[in-house]
Amino acid sequence: MSDPDESVPPTGEQVHVPRPSWLPVLLAVGLMLALIGVTISIVLTIIGLLISLPVIVLWIRSTREDMSELPPGH
Repeated sequence: MSDPDESVPPTGEQVHVPRPSWLPVLLAVGLMLALIGVTISIVLTIIGLLISLPVIVLWIRSTREDMSELPPGH
């Protein structure tokens, strides 16, 4: 009787799953405040933009770090 592990082909590429992050939620909150601020108050717009812009930069930076960890040719 043969070993069941011998009939299993070797695994291929691993699936890349990004790390969990609060950045999408923070971006949604910042954009929501900015859009509501357009109709209500310039102060909310400024607060929303002050939240959104750094979050966008952080999200792009973390995505670039994740992409650099992938194997070459991926």
